Amino acid sequence: MSDAARIQLLSPRLANQIAAGEVVERPASVIKELLENSLDSGARRVEVDVEQGGVKLLRVRDDGSGIAADDLPLALARHATSKIRDLEDLERVMSMGFRGEALASISSVSRLTLTSRTADAEQAWQVETEGRDMQPRVQPAAHPVGTSVEVRDLFFNTPARRKFLRAEKTEFDHLQEVIRRLALARFDVAFHLRHNGKNILALHEATDAISQARRVASVCGSAFLEQALPIEIERNGLHLWGWVGLPTFSRSQADLQYFYVNGRMVRDKLVAHAVRQAYRDVLFNGRHPTFVLFLEIDPALVDVNVHPTKHEVRFRDSRMVHDFLYGTLHRALGEVRPEDQLAAPATMSDMARPSGMAAGEFGPQGEIGLAAAVLETPPGAPTWRAPMGGYQAPRPSSGLPASESAGAYREYFSPLGEAAPAALPEAQGDIPPLGYALAQLKGVYVLAENRLGLVLVDMHAAHERIMYERLKVAMASEGLSGQPLLVPESLALSEREADCAEEHAEWFRRLGFELQRLGPETLAIRQIPALLKQAEANRLVRDVLADLMEYGTSDRIQAHLNELLATMACHGAVRANRRLTLPEMNALLRDMEHTERSGQCNHGRPTWTQLAMDDLDKLFLRGR
Repeated sequence: MSDAARIQLLSPRLANQIAAGEVVERPASVIKELLENSLDSGARRVEVDVEQGGVKLLRVRDDGSGIAADDLPLALARHATSKIRDLEDLERVMSMGFRGEALASISSVSRLTLTSRTADAEQAWQVETEGRDMQPRVQPAAHPVGTSVEVRDLFFNTPARRKFLRAEKTEFDHLQEVIRRLALARFDVAFHLRHNGKNILALHEATDAISQARRVASVCGSAFLEQALPIEIERNGLHLWGWVGLPTFSRSQADLQYFYVNGRMVRDKLVAHAVRQAYRDVLFNGRHPTFVLFLEIDPALVDVNVHPTKHEVRFRDSRMVHDFLYGTLHRALGEVRPEDQLAAPATMSDMARPSGMAAGEFGPQGEIGLAAAVLETPPGAPTWRAPMGGYQAPRPSSGLPASESAGAYREYFSPLGEAAPAALPEAQGDIPPLGYALAQLKGVYVLAENRLGLVLVDMHAAHERIMYERLKVAMASEGLSGQPLLVPESLALSEREADCAEEHAEWFRRLGFELQRLGPETLAIRQIPALLKQAEANRLVRDVLADLMEYGTSDRIQAHLNELLATMACHGAVRANRRLTLPEMNALLRDMEHTERSGQCNHGRPTWTQLAMDDLDKLFLRGR
């Protein structure tokens, strides 16, 4: 056997450079690791200096606890860390970093200088290393309490890696995004960023609700905060808080989505699925929701040691987390009413909300699925409430004629037997959120006046949503009836899939399915939901089982049913070019104010828009 085929230990330098391939992808990766170390050290202020997008220089300076002189060489050694002592610590990771690889990996592909001083030390000490020899050199230095890490000439000794870097602006944009993410995770820390000597970012410590909202606006844009709903709920040991963008504030790409687990930014497919499912009913096709959300959970119930970059996590009970996220967001979006969209930008202090009838009932109305248990509110549990409180429609005024048209509206607009309120103004000072109808334009739009100015309503889209929500409620209260198949369909599956179907047999039965196991890898479909008799039963069951095995829950049946109900609502909604009287228009406006998700039609398009007096004045150049 030749020497080349013999097993041998890798040199420390080569081992670190292999590890660097996992941890250090670009300057942004370096900044992430250095900033996480600063946050773990208890820093309250972090300063970042960057030159040439981070390729020439990256310097991070903090006021944390510092590193003792004797520990400085160890700080650059592989698998050396102050954050993990034993297996129990690894199973309950509270720190941002814990692998002890970052500094060793970074120093293997750059010229690194680390200067630090602890509070009880008389002076600071400095350690230097270059990628060539990896032998750290320690010497005294001048530095206040805290740590500075300087990384120069990234990838100077690995030219192949350097070729993969993008233009300076691109690399700096990635780096800036990392700082923004961490700034959202830690409101209690001040972040300052300079690029090529120019001040780019100055985020001061945010200790109260207003300053936290201001930081969110700085990072995500003021438009996000103006169109965001603040949420906070705690249940079953899970605490979720933050901001979710209204469906009307969606994006063409998923570039404004921040999700944190115990302060750690993560990208998790289970989380993404739960969020997508919650927005399914209100988002226009191809659009992406916006959110800044923080999930706090017992560290023992989440495994962060899944990937070297720590972007991914694994939940011990993924089903519970999925259903909690879906149920919370779905309900919060369902409770949005027109008055919420007309309210001032939301801060976290808005989360103390009215309860009872003023806030409306729990959503989602009529949703059927495995998340049902999470959506049920146990006695004494905190309840979700609409941010500004629901509007109570005024009683019909005896001073104005209640036209026969109101009765006609009830017949035409309320096929399920619900009486729509024919609300008319009682006093000038008591104006509902969508105001009172003025006229109808071209048989398509309703024009109304509210306290802010002019409201334009898409008549058909608005009534379509009202019909859709009522159909869902009716279906939920009556349940799903099954349609027996004349000839049962045989379904060949893996044994694991067949076991899953057998395990969830009762759930399938509630949804109108009847499945029978014929063998280890065979199922018979004997009955399907009557509403889905046109669907391909074979394919539907396969898809549902795939979801159950992947996420522990499935919304495919509900999605199919909702599509069918949406079609029915579209056909049943008032058509364009039908002339409505003022009482009919007012009744439609009042229904919108009391209907879940009334801001969007079934296809995610907006149902109404507001033109404030300022907007109208600009159109006519008034006040200039």
